[in-house]
Amino acid sequence: MQKNILTEYSNPRTKDIDLMITEEIIDCINKEDRKVARAVAKAKPEIAQAADCITQSILRSGRVAYFGAGTSGRLGVLDASELLPTYSLPPHIIQGYIAGGDSALRHAAEHAEDNKEFALNDLNAFNPTTKDVVIGISASGNPTYVLTILQEAQKRGAKTIGITCNPEAKLKEFSDICITVVVGPEVITGSSRMKAGTAQKMILNMLSTTVMIKTGKTYGNFMIDVTPTCNKLIDRSNRIISSICKISIAKANEYRIKANNKVKIACVMYKKQCTKEEAEYLLKQHNGILRKVI
Repeated sequence: MQKNILTEYSNPRTKDIDLMITEEIIDCINKEDRKVARAVAKAKPEIAQAADCITQSILRSGRVAYFGAGTSGRLGVLDASELLPTYSLPPHIIQGYIAGGDSALRHAAEHAEDNKEFALNDLNAFNPTTKDVVIGISASGNPTYVLTILQEAQKRGAKTIGITCNPEAKLKEFSDICITVVVGPEVITGSSRMKAGTAQKMILNMLSTTVMIKTGKTYGNFMIDVTPTCNKLIDRSNRIISSICKISIAKANEYRIKANNKVKIACVMYKKQCTKEEAEYLLKQHNGILRKVI
C-alpha cells in the first residue's frame, strides 16, 4: 500500500467491525457517513469556482464531460443522464464516460482504470475544444485513465476540473481547478464506493444543479424545463405552472397542452396572454430566463 493514498488507509474505528452485531455495524457506518458533508463543505470555494467555469462554458455554447473509472465513472454517467428529464438539457451538452465503456456500468472493469488507450478513445469520442470543460473524477486521483484524460484535454485547450478525495492526488497537476474532499479512511479499507462515492455524488449534485440554475433552467426552486414524459412529471408540470401563474390545475393543464408540454412557455403564454410563438420569441430575447420575461 502506498502511504500517500489516503483512500487506501485502514480505519482504526472499524478494525473490529466483523465482531459487531448488526445495529453496531449500521451505527458505525452512519457515524462515518456524517463526516462526508462536513468534508464537502470545506471545498465550497473550489466547487463554486468549478460551477462558474462550467456555466461560462455552456453559455458560450461549450460542452462538459465527466470521466471516471468504477464508482466515479458511474456517478458521472448518472449525473449527466439525469439532466435531460429534469431540465430538458440536450444530452450532448453534459456527457458522462466510464472507463471500459457502457458495459462497465453494470459489470466491474477495474482493469480499465489503468488503460491509456481507453482514455484516449473516450476523449477523442468527446473531442474537446477550447470552449469545453473536461472533469476527471477519482477517489485516489491517480488512475492512468483519468490522468491521461486530463493531461490530453489540457493540451487541446479545454478547461479541466479534478474531483478527488486524496490530497496527494496526481490529477492535481493536470486540473485547472481541483476539488479535494478529504473524507478519511473508509469503513471497509479501500471501498471508495462508500464515503468517497457519497462525497463525489454530493459534489456532482452541487455542480450540475448550480449550473442549471445559473443558465435559466429554474424559476425559484421550480424545474421549469422539466420534460413531462410520465404521469408523475405531467402532474408536477401542471403544479409548477399553477404555482407560478396562480391559476387552477385545470387551467395549468390547458396551457401546458397549448405549449406542447413546455412549462416555461406555458407560463409566458399565460402571463403575457400571447401565442406559443410569441412566448418562444420573448424567452429567446432573454436567454431563456423566465424571471426576466415575467
